[in-house]
Amino acid sequence: MTRLIIIRHGQTAWNEGEGERLRGRADLELDGIGLRQARAAATRMALWRVTAVYSSPLKRAVTTAEILAESLRLKAQALEGLIDIDYGSWQGLSLKEAEANDPELYRLWLQRPHLTTFPGGEGLEQVRERVTSAVEILVPRHPGQTVVLVSHKVVCKVLLCSLLGLDNSHFWQIQQGLCAISLVEIENDVPVMLLLNDTCHLRDVG
Repeated sequence: MTRLIIIRHGQTAWNEGEGERLRGRADLELDGIGLRQARAAATRMALWRVTAVYSSPLKRAVTTAEILAESLRLKAQALEGLIDIDYGSWQGLSLKEAEANDPELYRLWLQRPHLTTFPGGEGLEQVRERVTSAVEILVPRHPGQTVVLVSHKVVCKVLLCSLLGLDNSHFWQIQQGLCAISLVEIENDVPVMLLLNDTCHLRDVG
C-alpha cells in the first residue's frame, strides 16, 4: 500500500481577495500567510512516516515543499508533472478581467471546465495526462511508503478526480484550499480516499 499526501501550496499575493489572479506558470513567492500555512502543514506531517516529498518546480510550491521536507529531514524533489496549468494569454488576469476578455470562454470554464482550453495554453485533459503519468511512475517507486506531492489548485483537483474515478466534468465538485491536505491510499491499484481538503491545521493561521 502506498499513501499519497496531496498538498496545495501556501498563499501568494495572487491567491486571495481582490488581488486574486489566474496564476498558472507565473513564478510567485509565498507571502507571510503562505509561509505560516506551510509551517502549519509541516507540523501536521508528524502524523505520518513520510519517505519522500515531490513538488511542482514553481517557487510557491517549492518553498512549501522545502518547509515540509525540512521538518521531515528530507529533501524536496522537483517533479515537472506537478507544474500548474498553463493559462496561456489569461495568465495574470483577474477573474473580472478574464470574463471581460472572453465572456463566452469564461462561462464555458465555469459550466463545462472539461471542454475549456485556454488561449495559448492548456485544457484540463492535458493537465490530467501529465499529473497521472507522474503518479503512475511514483507509486511503484515507493511501495508501502508515504509520499507527499505539493502542487497547485487545478492540478490537485484534477488528480483527485482521476484517483476517485471521476472525469474532468466534476472539476468544480472537488475543493482544495491553500495548504489543504488530501490523503489517498493505493492498494492493488485501487485508490481509497481518507482525507479530502483537510485544513484543520490552519485554524490558528491568520
